Amino acid sequence: MLDILDVPNAHNDGLILAESLWAAGLNTRAVRALLANGELVRIRRGVYTLGATWRGAESDDRYRLFVRATVATAEQPLLLSHLSAAALHNLPIIGPWPNVVHAINNETAGGSSARFTTSHRSVVEPEQVVIDGCAATTLARTLIDVAATSSFLVGVTMMDHALRVEAERAENERRMGIPGAAALAKEDLYAELMMVHPRRGGPKVRRIIDFSNLLSANPGESMSRVRMAELGFEIPELQVRFVVHGREYWVDFYWPRVRKIGEFDGKIKYTRGAILGDRHPGEVVVVEKNRENLLRPEVNSFDRWDWDTAYSPRLFYEFLIQHNVPRA
Repeated sequence: MLDILDVPNAHNDGLILAESLWAAGLNTRAVRALLANGELVRIRRGVYTLGATWRGAESDDRYRLFVRATVATAEQPLLLSHLSAAALHNLPIIGPWPNVVHAINNETAGGSSARFTTSHRSVVEPEQVVIDGCAATTLARTLIDVAATSSFLVGVTMMDHALRVEAERAENERRMGIPGAAALAKEDLYAELMMVHPRRGGPKVRRIIDFSNLLSANPGESMSRVRMAELGFEIPELQVRFVVHGREYWVDFYWPRVRKIGEFDGKIKYTRGAILGDRHPGEVVVVEKNRENLLRPEVNSFDRWDWDTAYSPRLFYEFLIQHNVPRA
């Protein structure tokens, strides 16, 4: 039965439309049996995915499937926006994705909600891009909309990520001699903010742009920096270079006034092949420990924390106090 499902699944990048099932010769009874045994999962009425695809998907991927399924079944074309556009732009989120799809629709009352969609009005008609067959707001517009309507933490996390990825893309294209668009920069975001002029949240958006930093290497580092600011601690320098015995080492955080290194450990997934390569998890731990031993004599202190510590304001405050991180 799975061989029959593979064909429509391959053509829709994970989504299987009901008409594809009927065309493959399956009837309602057969589809119900596939749903019951877990070979098929219903995302929206009339849209399915393989059970293995759903079970193996992270929350980001599941929300993207839900967004695309909602677009596929919408009576009118949807212009995805806010967190739904962010998901298609592959922006990371700290916390859960919404259980609805956000779209811009100037023909409805601002913020009106249906069962699966929330519509927003826009003073300025947004530019559109097409991602995975779906119309969405541009990256810059998406970042402004998210920053205006989400928490400071979510806004900074997405903006840090976008600025870093854009800078890396532009640099890679330059090295390969490929003509491409300039990297998205803070100046572009300030300009987008002025053009969009959101009814609410404008000052917060500006603070998020001010605070964002393309040197933040992952969401955990962004979260750590936001927590430090919220809790009243000095914001460290990011990605600082040390040279020890002729070799370069880069650290996540550095407070030069007290010569302290800080490292966020949540980025190391010792069970993921992309990080490990052919190495055993224990080997990665040893390498990190050796690196730390080399760097410790260069500073007054070297401290590490993990995701759970940074995620909790109380735990992180206690950690920062205990380890003498300077106050702002």
